Amino acid sequence: MDVIVLGGGLMGTASTYFLAQHGARVTLIERNRIGTGATVASFGNIRRTGRHLSQLPLAHRSLRLWSDAEKMLGRDVELRATGHIRLIFDEDSLADMRAYAEAALPWGLELAELSRREIRARFPGLGPDAVAASFSPHDGSGNPRLIAPAFAEAARRLGAEIVEATEVETIRHTGSSFLVASSKGAFAAECLLNTAGAWGARIAAQFGEAVPLDARGPQMGVTEPLPHQILPVVGIWTRNKDHGAYLRQVERGNIVFGGAAERVAVNLDPGHASADPMRLPLQLRAVARLLPAIAQATVIRTWSGCEGYVRDMLPIMGRSATTPGLFHAFGFSGHGFQLGPGVGDAMAELIMTDRCETPLDDFRVDRFGRAA
Repeated sequence: MDVIVLGGGLMGTASTYFLAQHGARVTLIERNRIGTGATVASFGNIRRTGRHLSQLPLAHRSLRLWSDAEKMLGRDVELRATGHIRLIFDEDSLADMRAYAEAALPWGLELAELSRREIRARFPGLGPDAVAASFSPHDGSGNPRLIAPAFAEAARRLGAEIVEATEVETIRHTGSSFLVASSKGAFAAECLLNTAGAWGARIAAQFGEAVPLDARGPQMGVTEPLPHQILPVVGIWTRNKDHGAYLRQVERGNIVFGGAAERVAVNLDPGHASADPMRLPLQLRAVARLLPAIAQATVIRTWSGCEGYVRDMLPIMGRSATTPGLFHAFGFSGHGFQLGPGVGDAMAELIMTDRCETPLDDFRVDRFGRAA
């Protein structure tokens, strides 16, 4: 079977790799360079905590693949299973965490509740005002700059064609195949997989499928190196978006942080997102609540990226409802990094075998109706 994949982020490259593993002849087309869109802007969080329950089977599938990533891809993608802690500062948030933990348990996610004393003993320096925390020991982080290129290189070794710096001009469906005209020539295949991220809704609309998606950019930053504290990935349980910060410390000592800043609207033409320096003080105050030591550190870089946010914050994933041979996997709403390998594996299974062991019904494209 021939498959064209549109979009060279983590979802597209992982799908290309697993399709090639299944024996498909795959061509991936990327408008810029591999992994330079939403993937490279990612925080690198490999977490299952706090996900919509219907995403947990996909998240579990993906975690198994992350664990095998270095052996599978032949490259260290800096997977670090340091655990994921979410700090709690008030009773309402503690109730929210306990309710989520109870609801998630039948879905296979076990969260430990840590007391104030346990936080101090195990993670000194974190959240001195926290009253409790959740802890998921098997989660962690990976390097967003390495993972998509690693999947692309591994896919090439399996025979996939990776076409970069290529603008898609038109897409036509002839009934039996898809014809893609591009700045680097024409491509044809029986199947088309739309992994175009924030641009994915535009492609779906060409086939009569409406997706309410907004392009937005997160605000990310990194500090100078600090003394290493062997921190897990750190987040917070809160209903207040101004407090919703997160951070992790890399092995060199730098603190990567994000959250607590409104995501800015991004124009898809050209799709460049920039961090807003005016939002940094509020963001750093929220991060310092989790790790006071960051207040003394120098921020050495900030960045953003173009992400696609669907109205209900769930991705679009699965078969087209209008066009045989068309498949979608986009709109991961700022929380797709952990899911990436599982998305690729699941989409390859669906395309090549017409079934998928992971339930995808909640992510179907036609849940919003059809385009005008």
